[in-house]
Amino acid sequence: MIIKAKVTPKAKVNKVTQLDDTHFEIHTMAAPDKGKANDAMIKLLAKHLGLSPSSFNIIKGATSRHKLVRIK
Repeated sequence: MIIKAKVTPKAKVNKVTQLDDTHFEIHTMAAPDKGKANDAMIKLLAKHLGLSPSSFNIIKGATSRHKLVRIK
């Protein structure tokens, strides 16, 4: 399954908003430095969906706010 995520780094709170089945808005307090925001995004998504963080893989947009994420 592939989902689309819009990530907002350096937010005031960590929050996941599910817009529909495959679109998410994720606010993370982590800075976009050396992949910290990506790691935080994966952890937040995993917690929201009840899955392991190792089952997520960023396939497009590793340095962008708009990402395509594959769930194994």
